[in-house]
Amino acid sequence: MCASYNVRVRLLALLVLAAGVASAADTIEAFGRKWTVPAASDWNVAQEDGAEVLRLAKARGPLPGPRRPIQFALAPPDALNYTRMTLEADVKPLGRSVLIVFAYRDEAHFDYVHLSTDVSIPVHNGVFHVYGGERVRISAEEGAPAFPQSGRWYHVTVAHDAVTRTVTATVDGRPVPALRAVDLSLGPGKIGFGSFDETGAFKNVRVTTTAAAGIGPLR
Repeated sequence: MCASYNVRVRLLALLVLAAGVASAADTIEAFGRKWTVPAASDWNVAQEDGAEVLRLAKARGPLPGPRRPIQFALAPPDALNYTRMTLEADVKPLGRSVLIVFAYRDEAHFDYVHLSTDVSIPVHNGVFHVYGGERVRISAEEGAPAFPQSGRWYHVTVAHDAVTRTVTATVDGRPVPALRAVDLSLGPGKIGFGSFDETGAFKNVRVTTTAAAGIGPLR
């Protein structure tokens, strides 16, 4: 009975901690925007060779429950109801992978592009959809990994067409077959970047949007 009680106490403590992380949110400033993150202390901003670099220094894995990422910086796009959004960034995976978030509605409804050095399992190197549960792959699995190796810079472009509901990603100008998908359930939303459970660095982040007719900038 004592062992069972201890297990229940540990589980309750873990759930309380998880709820605190899920509800808390800090703000950091980089690349001319304010980004919402679970904990600002996990990130640091520095200047490297004249460029602003935002480094994710601490990994945070998924919370208990549906397996989906939480460790990313999030911001609204310039247009509330864009027809097309393009996010460009130089990224450096410090582990195997980083991710780019798009079409974000809330913590249980969003899409992301997972860019990885690894293609050995289906939950790496692809486009993933979160809709109330665990992340689900919505892109093909064939092709080479997005990154041939970790620890170096790559130029990544993610383009989300909110009219056709397609998303494509390129790495150093090269199309990646596994990073193309269609999602008919989520339209325009917030954008972001981070990692599933590793660390990485980001610089030269630029977001451009084409606003739908009659829709002004997001405030």
